[in-house]
Amino acid sequence: MKNQWTNKYKGYVKVKAYGRGIERLINTLTKQGIPIWDVRRSGTDEILFMMEFREISRLRQAVRKSDCKVKFEGGFGGPFFLKRMKKNSGFVAGLFAFLFCIFMLSNMVWGIQIHNAKPQTEHAIRKELDRMGVKIGKVQFFVDDPETIQRKLSDRISALTWVGVELKGTTFHFQVVEKKQPKAVKKTSPQNLIASKKAVITYMFVEKGQSMVKVHDYVGKGQLLVSGFIGNPESPKIVPAKGVIMGETWYRATAEVPLATKFSVYNGDENVRHYLKLWNISIPVWGFKNPGYKKYVEEETVKPFHFLQWELPFSYKVKTKRSKEEITRVYTEKEAAAKAMADAKKHLEKKLPDDARITGEKILHESIDNGKVKLSIHYQVIENIAAGQPIIQGD
Repeated sequence: MKNQWTNKYKGYVKVKAYGRGIERLINTLTKQGIPIWDVRRSGTDEILFMMEFREISRLRQAVRKSDCKVKFEGGFGGPFFLKRMKKNSGFVAGLFAFLFCIFMLSNMVWGIQIHNAKPQTEHAIRKELDRMGVKIGKVQFFVDDPETIQRKLSDRISALTWVGVELKGTTFHFQVVEKKQPKAVKKTSPQNLIASKKAVITYMFVEKGQSMVKVHDYVGKGQLLVSGFIGNPESPKIVPAKGVIMGETWYRATAEVPLATKFSVYNGDENVRHYLKLWNISIPVWGFKNPGYKKYVEEETVKPFHFLQWELPFSYKVKTKRSKEEITRVYTEKEAAAKAMADAKKHLEKKLPDDARITGEKILHESIDNGKVKLSIHYQVIENIAAGQPIIQGD
């Protein structure tokens, strides 16, 4: 008997032979090398056996030489299965169409849930998701992966401290942590206002307390600006001094910019390869050409397929190669100095309070060392220099 697995693919038949020459028929088939198996008698002049479907023509030749007749009791294996499938093609097509619909519905976005967000923040998130194409009814294969969505939301919505993105089945879940704006603490305890740094006063507005300085005065760090003692000097009333004292302060910064800088940039060329991933085996389906990039950055995205709530063992993988090239940026001495001043000013503005402003800048020293332009810069800044100093009873 031949391998039954190959017989199932190629097909085999069950044959009933009857008549006086059935033994002669079996001997003839054996001599001709026609494989038969499961040979058994079903009566005095009847015998049943199995044989390959492709040997039927040789069986007919052997029957003509034997004093018997044959009858086919059934067919099994690939050819007969396909024949039955073709006969019931309507049902089979309907079944495949149904399974395909379930498969597609299982890989679409059917829910977006946002947790722990205020109504205005939730509205901003949903609006941004809509711009990104993350919406109900969208096929998941054409939506960014959760890590990319998380990064884009964090970059584009300033009210978010952190957002967690998770895809569970057909629903995106967003866990939101918003930035908490601290409430201004009302100072009710008695205090003076002193200078937080040395400055020349340019503007004063005293809401409570006794002013101890005036505009254009030079004050040192820690000097009393507004006293919390008001009224009769012999029996003064103590109040929390309050006001805005703007002064001109001074900062010194250093900055350096190289005259020539090498860095990598994307040149716009990219190559995308599509794969069908089965467990750990990736089968390429599109994009076989090797782009031949000398330098590139490779990104890989894997999106699993689902059927209802189950994750299937195969997934859709995309590999993207983005070409990079080395370029050299060259500044003249004047351009490098201007870039250094702009960088230093931007760095200083980040450290200053929101109500402060830079009113003047001056280069104190400029030099070129090891291919770099180095600057020492002096800045004039107008800012609020008033700082509270508690009044301890008994002072």
